[in-house]
Amino acid sequence: MSLTIWSSAAEIRDAVAGGEVSCAEVARLSLDRVSARNPPLNALLRVTEARALARAAELDALCARGGALPPLAGVPLVVKDNLCTRGERTTCASRILEDYEPPYDATAVSRLEGAGALLLGKANLDEFGMGSTGENSAFGPTLNPWDPARVPGGSSSGAAAAVASGMVPCALGSDTGGSVRQPAAFCGLYGLRPTYGRVSRYGLVAFASSLDQVGPLARTARDAFLAFAAISGPDPADSTSLPDPPEPLEPPAPRLEGLRVGLLADQLGADVDPEVRALVAGAAERLRAGGAEVREAALPHAGYGVATYYVLAPAECSSNLARFDGVRYGLREPREELLEQYEASRGAGFGDEVKRRVLAGTFVLSAGYRGAFYERARRARAAIAADFARAFAEVDLLLGPTTPGPAFPLGREGGDPLSLYLCDVFTIPPALAGLPALSVPCGFTAAGLPVGAQLVGRRLEERTLFRAAGFLEEALGLAGRHPS
Repeated sequence: MSLTIWSSAAEIRDAVAGGEVSCAEVARLSLDRVSARNPPLNALLRVTEARALARAAELDALCARGGALPPLAGVPLVVKDNLCTRGERTTCASRILEDYEPPYDATAVSRLEGAGALLLGKANLDEFGMGSTGENSAFGPTLNPWDPARVPGGSSSGAAAAVASGMVPCALGSDTGGSVRQPAAFCGLYGLRPTYGRVSRYGLVAFASSLDQVGPLARTARDAFLAFAAISGPDPADSTSLPDPPEPLEPPAPRLEGLRVGLLADQLGADVDPEVRALVAGAAERLRAGGAEVREAALPHAGYGVATYYVLAPAECSSNLARFDGVRYGLREPREELLEQYEASRGAGFGDEVKRRVLAGTFVLSAGYRGAFYERARRARAAIAADFARAFAEVDLLLGPTTPGPAFPLGREGGDPLSLYLCDVFTIPPALAGLPALSVPCGFTAAGLPVGAQLVGRRLEERTLFRAAGFLEEALGLAGRHPS
């Protein structure tokens, strides 16, 4: 088999298993592509060449001995740089962790490498996962492969750009309020936020612990499912991981018989770009034509999602990031007084958006304000979760836009954080409810920019999402569209 830059993970895996290509050859080809394509996009902060070649050599030696290869043998990938990698720097795109090398691998990373994947690099991101554009990295913004003058989405910006540009067929990101799904939509990819607890958070540098989840980005629905299945399952190192067994590697058939789809009509209102609105409605019609029952659905409290999230997530962030104090690890700015050292280290190490969220979180948890903000936000979160429960009594999955519009120009918002927070208006509610959600490509604007539709399912029903996603992939015929 002649592998191309757009070969899928499934195709690479099958070629390796069939003896058509060695893991070392795949690694070399992929590293060459990274060398050619990464510099203009700034998708990867580090290339882990030695690690990838060493794993490829192990797999080729196993094959030469007649051993059975693991299920993803030879598949190249990158991971977001907030996932710990033993002996490889993990910076969270922040100056405060610029030289940090973890002594262990994140569970999701070790599971993928155990399945035979080759780790080629660590992907750029909005610092500590805080951002929706990919512009908040301490090491420079990531650019969108479809149009380098536009944002790739965030915070898993580098992971999305690496996949969309053909460096690798899939990647791991993390999703707190939309950080896998939003860049997937902006870059024409499949991006999954699994059910909370379905994938271990061990080794994921925490932003908001009740919301963070590790999820895959890929160019095909099948590849996204394979990566998800490989990293799913319980982990004794993560007390929030669910006891449910790992997902079987065989993806579900793209059949719609008996599937009830709720179209979130209120998410197709005047505030949504007309082209996005039309393409999502078109996806709903494709599902209906394929045999699904499509009806209107509503989430009455979803409009409170952004406000709720930007109380709860910063509150957890202020607690989680307190560990970066210039004493135990990371950047240290020595001062005679300890408090001064704290202030100097955190002031120099954190970027503006991180400081903004730490300050907001500290405020909403402070005496006299906790009840007015934090406790009210917790009640709003419960109301949003109840909306989903009522909706899923009538339908099997929900469909709406992933984002209000397509990718927008770099620097468009001129430093206005509130307007950027609204980019996550549709991705936040499922995250607050702990539900699985998948962004799927549903077409392109007249300017050639990708648009994503979001599928939301019941807890632990990722397979239902992939049933619909696989059907749409075939029905819409978008698999051959790639950036020039």
